Amino acid sequence: MHSRHSEWILILDYGSQFTQLIARRLRELHIYCEIHPYNVNLDEVSTPTPGGIILSGGPKSVNDKDAPGLQAKIIDWDIPILGVCYGLQLLAHTEIPGSVEKAEKREYGRANLLIDNSEDLLKDIEDESVVWMSHGDHIHELPPSYEIIGHTTNAKVAAVRHKENHIYGVQFHPEVAHTEHGKQLLQNFAYTICGLKGDWTSESFIDEQIQSIREKVGDDKVLCALSGGVDSTVVATLIHKAIGDQLQCVFVDNGLLRKNEFESVLDLYTQDLHLPVKGVDASKLFLDRLTGISDPEEKRKIIGNTFIDVFEEEIGDDADFKYLAQGTLYPDVIESVSFKGPSATIKSHHNVGGLPEKMKLDLIEPVRELFKDEVREVGRTLGIPDHFIGRHPFPGPGLGIRVLGELSEDRLNLLREADYIFVEELKEQNLYNDVWQALAVLLPVQSVGVMGDERTYEFTIALRAVTSLDGMTADWSHLPYEFLAHVSNRIINEIKGINRVVYDISSKPPATIEWE
Repeated sequence: MHSRHSEWILILDYGSQFTQLIARRLRELHIYCEIHPYNVNLDEVSTPTPGGIILSGGPKSVNDKDAPGLQAKIIDWDIPILGVCYGLQLLAHTEIPGSVEKAEKREYGRANLLIDNSEDLLKDIEDESVVWMSHGDHIHELPPSYEIIGHTTNAKVAAVRHKENHIYGVQFHPEVAHTEHGKQLLQNFAYTICGLKGDWTSESFIDEQIQSIREKVGDDKVLCALSGGVDSTVVATLIHKAIGDQLQCVFVDNGLLRKNEFESVLDLYTQDLHLPVKGVDASKLFLDRLTGISDPEEKRKIIGNTFIDVFEEEIGDDADFKYLAQGTLYPDVIESVSFKGPSATIKSHHNVGGLPEKMKLDLIEPVRELFKDEVREVGRTLGIPDHFIGRHPFPGPGLGIRVLGELSEDRLNLLREADYIFVEELKEQNLYNDVWQALAVLLPVQSVGVMGDERTYEFTIALRAVTSLDGMTADWSHLPYEFLAHVSNRIINEIKGINRVVYDISSKPPATIEWE
């Protein structure tokens, strides 16, 4: 089990689409928290005992026969509880079955909260403020042990508290941006009611991780695969701070990196960050295995397996290597353990899938409790240069999934040049930081064009740029037409072999960010 921060809040997930937001808001208040399914084995989350528990919203009605219930032990623990929407209805229903019924009209959207008692949960919140409602049921009979502390025009029970215990509930979502004083409400719960100090910062995270890595690793060695991305770089820097040269980093050129990427990233690792890193040029091996392969899943498998072979070669028969470090993030962890219990498949987007089983290495994943923006914050605190922290995500299979269809050295080089022009121009025009991810894709379609007086029959490049907060959903970037025209001209004029440029205006969902 990983080491938790001593003060924390447990969020029990009943399936709301907003559950992750509760965690985001608490962490903005410097409160460490974890999301677990409502039916988690409570013994697993009892050390240290959480300072408070939040019951999330959920899509079910408490009256459904398969509705997720409340573990009695939670009440017995005698620590502060906040029920949100479904969470509140569950508290009422557990005490008086049948106290929750279908509302005459489903309440969804903005409502005005009127405060009846501003002592604790609703402290420092304006008397009439906008909250975000989303429920089909309402409480028609409040258990006698509770009192109403807030109502709206439609819901006489919008916020309640237990008369004796520290149990609270709200019928709206404090975690969403539409609720005006939602963050204040969560702060009141965490600071005033749970008595937490809000001392979870990137500095305290780094200190705790260094201690925990030292205890775990002892005198053994750790292998860290660097990808040039923010996550693996932060992981390597953190582990290096903890155990020094017991760490060996490997940065592999798989022949699918961007233009000048291998040299410039290697330079940053060795000169700026002073990491013990070995650059391995395995581009020929990768390209030999990938030549003529056009199926995207097959490409991914070959790339993954080839990474394993390269790492095995690097470790050789050094028996001191016991651990592999990976940059798994919290959204990956939450996705693989949904509120319905563990989901059937854990997504295979960990940097190097399949590595630990085959190589008998244990995993070290120091940032697995963090969201992407928190990883960047830790990176800044560790002194990683800002231009590196703000880099766009780049997929493990690299340009291999951006050349559609068959891979060849020539096609990769065409794409490299186009990608380079696009990204350089974004930086040049100060647009790079407005975009979550920008990329070029080489399409396996040739079309007729005219260059000078000659007819050409050449490739098409698709440009893709998206805006996003966390990569879960993304919208296409509305880049200025003049900018796109300029980039298109440069690509067509400077790269022999490309005579057409298109811009991708699909959002995720239904499209994905990458094309393959």
